Amino acid sequence: MTWRSVVISKPAKLKREHFSLAIEQEHTAFVPLEDIAVIVLAHREITVTHPVLSACGEYGIALYSTGDNHQPNGVLLPFLQHSRTVRMQRLQLAIDKPTAKRAWATVVQAKINNQVFVLRACECDAAQRLASYARRVRSGDPENLEAQAAAVYFPELFGRRFVRAQESWVNAALDYGYAVMRGACARALVAHGMLPSIGLFHDSEQNAFNLADDLIEPYRPVVDLHVARAIRQSGSASNAEKLFDLTPADKAALVSLLNVDVAMPRGVMSVLSSIEHAAESLARIFDGGSESLFELPRLQGLAQHQHER
Repeated sequence: MTWRSVVISKPAKLKREHFSLAIEQEHTAFVPLEDIAVIVLAHREITVTHPVLSACGEYGIALYSTGDNHQPNGVLLPFLQHSRTVRMQRLQLAIDKPTAKRAWATVVQAKINNQVFVLRACECDAAQRLASYARRVRSGDPENLEAQAAAVYFPELFGRRFVRAQESWVNAALDYGYAVMRGACARALVAHGMLPSIGLFHDSEQNAFNLADDLIEPYRPVVDLHVARAIRQSGSASNAEKLFDLTPADKAALVSLLNVDVAMPRGVMSVLSSIEHAAESLARIFDGGSESLFELPRLQGLAQHQHER
């Protein structure tokens, strides 16, 4: 099981040395390729050799690039690793509307329940209100309770003046964390033979990651909780509003959220492993299974998963 997230925030040259990734800086570090799930290139002076790109495809590693704003702006995903990709994609395209709508309701309910956990963990007052929204979610979410919950959730968590589109450290951190989660979701979907562009609910013709944007929803609150706690630990949300740039430590902490423990029907596991299980269960739904088979995460804090070697 892959589990390492490698964030490179200083000038470096990446090479393949047999079965390891060699990171050449002041000193050369070696990381076994079989352990790596994600590589984030977070500096403009990083050179990547072709054997490294090939290894990413071979080992199923998601390689992120970042733009001038230091936010992830691209992801290299493995190409058609699943042995029955065409069959799975035909099943995905043929899913009936009622099943897709019930599966989406399951996603929305899991997301809101995780938002409830975040509000309770941060001792916010609106947790009970959101819990009532989660109980009311119906097939297809016709009342758009997801949006209703968000309208309550974000101001409660980040302050009444908070606007999701404004330029601030909070939004930069949220965007960075969400982008990493989104790439991990796309990676898992491709590994299980699905098209990340064909969603259950999201269906934009300009979005190559509609299905990833469906799957990510219950995982967003992991990022929210981390950012909310970081603000509270700094002493003031108003101070965070005056900051815009993420530090290398901020970025590393956001990528490490992939290793946070969450509860799944099969037990406690890291977010990254959970995404793999969620994608696998979604594939079973496309193959004719009930939406009740959809395995989605339940937040239980921000404790890092302890990996055994």
